[in-house]
Amino acid sequence: MGAEIEEREVPLDQHGHDQHGQLLDSIYSFQRHIYDVTRKYYLFGRDTVINRLVQTHPKNVLEIGCGTGRNLFLIERKLSSCALYGLDASKEMLKHAISKAPKSSKISFQFGYAESFSPQQLFSEERFSAVLFSYSLSMIPDSIGALTHSIELLEPNGTIWIVDFWDQGGYPKWFQTALQYWLALFHVKFEPALLQHIQKLESAHNGTLSVMIEPIGRRYGYLARITKNQ
Repeated sequence: MGAEIEEREVPLDQHGHDQHGQLLDSIYSFQRHIYDVTRKYYLFGRDTVINRLVQTHPKNVLEIGCGTGRNLFLIERKLSSCALYGLDASKEMLKHAISKAPKSSKISFQFGYAESFSPQQLFSEERFSAVLFSYSLSMIPDSIGALTHSIELLEPNGTIWIVDFWDQGGYPKWFQTALQYWLALFHVKFEPALLQHIQKLESAHNGTLSVMIEPIGRRYGYLARITKNQ
């Protein structure tokens, strides 16, 4: 049985981001064919976060903004007994993920919005051991809302893994300007408010969450781990 995407009714998006899904489809209708080949040159840290996630041996994993399925396919090779789920707001990317899935894959891919999807409706799951955001929060309009929703879906001792762009503060100004201009062409932007929000999660949740943040390179990007301590 190969990876699958089931036709299920998606509730009306209460965050007004239906247009964002259409925007993603317009960007990736062609880009999906070359996405994995081109992104390996500047989406650094993805394999690092995957290896760390795998070492925790989660019973199920949800990737939000799964795109072509590249990360989930890697995880499936390492954790064959783990239930894997992929959510994306681009139907074009989901089609590509399905088309490249191995016949033996059991990954479930679904269309939905990170801020408001129902895991029970889409995946028949209530909670997750691990949630992965791999260079996706910087593309989600309400990134804080998406992160807040994912925290609510963690099981006790579950972990959210994040890898994304930072401000490239340790690099020359010309490099920062060039990279950020390039990313803006794909509606990707580092939002300082999101990282500040992550940094304050421990105190805001009275110690029920543990947060680790580390830079990739000279603040090219960052890795974050948020664990639910209960």
